[in-house]
Amino acid sequence: MRLCRFGEDRLGLIRGDAVLDVTAALKALPSVRYPLPRHDPLIAHLSELRPRIEAEAVRAKPVPLQDLALQSPVANPGKVVAAPVNYRRHLDEARADPEIHHQKQVAEIQQAGLFLKATSSVVGVSEGIAVRHPDRRTDHEIELAVIIGQQADRVPAARALAHVAAYCIGLDITVRGPEERSLRKSIDGFTVLGPCLVTADEIGDPGNLDLELAVNGQTRQQANTRDLIIPIAGLIAFASSFYTLQPGDILLTGTPEGVGPIRPGDVIDARIECIGRMKVAVRTVDPPRD
Repeated sequence: MRLCRFGEDRLGLIRGDAVLDVTAALKALPSVRYPLPRHDPLIAHLSELRPRIEAEAVRAKPVPLQDLALQSPVANPGKVVAAPVNYRRHLDEARADPEIHHQKQVAEIQQAGLFLKATSSVVGVSEGIAVRHPDRRTDHEIELAVIIGQQADRVPAARALAHVAAYCIGLDITVRGPEERSLRKSIDGFTVLGPCLVTADEIGDPGNLDLELAVNGQTRQQANTRDLIIPIAGLIAFASSFYTLQPGDILLTGTPEGVGPIRPGDVIDARIECIGRMKVAVRTVDPPRD
């Protein structure tokens, strides 16, 4: 199943190049009141909603996917957990490029650990990426994004993939500099998720997916998830040993070599096998809010 969010928080089921509006299925979600849950209700009840989504799809009129403004496929992630330098060749390039390491030792992921990104950084394809610090280098990083479907507390790697609801493409955008990763990667719009969530049953082996990123038609990153230093199941086990993962939490699995700068006016074309592709525009930052 491929689900997207579009327009004014509409839910769509993607079939081919068309989207079927199945928003009415959300009426079956349990009502919530303060204090609000720390998870995403749609992801938490996704398996129960599947029959209703399929029923609504029968009645829906197809709309071309290309005509829709896509939001993040997950509306309310409780946290975004990210894996640094989780491809060997990216570790090598980070250590070799002073604009990346800024005189800091770049440790292997087993020593560096994971880090958190602000949930306010999460956006969808249509919102694009706003360069907030044009005087500093801002880089693209393509990653397979894992969407947690069941609570995971200290789960072993052997059972970790059973806690996954879906996958999507993730762009982990970063400003280079001496500050901590979490600060430089948590800017508004610096976690782009899309174009849709693809449920785990459609993916097959998430540890053998080709991924590719191009900027303005020029390929910069190209790899396969089999090249991950810590594979997906190991990352879930690692993360859940520190945090209890909740439905809707996002795990960014790391980026391969080839990271590079982006500037306003650029267009990023990101593709991951079995998921699809998304084109994301880079723009100048909006005027400050009052």
